[in-house]
Amino acid sequence: MPELPVHPGALRTAAGRLSRLTGLGVEVIGGTLVLAPPRRGRHAGTVERLRARLDAGLPDGFAAYQCSSLGMPGDRDDYATPDLVVLPVDWGGDEHWLADPHEAALAVEVVPRSKGARDVTVKSDWYAAAEVRALLVLDPRNGTWTLRTDPCDGAYRGTVRGRYGEPVVPAAPLPEGLSTDGLPLYAG
Repeated sequence: MPELPVHPGALRTAAGRLSRLTGLGVEVIGGTLVLAPPRRGRHAGTVERLRARLDAGLPDGFAAYQCSSLGMPGDRDDYATPDLVVLPVDWGGDEHWLADPHEAALAVEVVPRSKGARDVTVKSDWYAAAEVRALLVLDPRNGTWTLRTDPCDGAYRGTVRGRYGEPVVPAAPLPEGLSTDGLPLYAG
């Protein structure tokens, strides 16, 4: 792979080049380039099922988007691309490639089969620092979910945990009793 020069303030450019060269998803989390393989199989199935459930229950003016990135306020390089993000429906016609995290009602991350707890914690901390109102982490490795809410001073103050089959009860404008029934689990 060709060497890519990374200069302060140019991480987004480097991330874009890496993405084009490798075909992988690239984010800049806390000043670190993070590469992610494309979603496939059960990971993709989880994202699609949850997106359909969210879209069915969201009030007018909101929609669930895949492949939409959120920028870190005050840092022109840092951005994250959640598996799903609930934003005002106007986002679908926006010309910018980074959404304002303050407009995100919910970010959803599905733990990849290969990721560890540290990776999930780092990303959760990023969303809290960006002041995303709520973060739902789904873990198909063990069939659990964690809803984090109320970001303050770089951390979420509220945490609710559950198992697949138990509904997630996020705050408005999100649908009450978001079903986790039938979400796929990773094998083995």
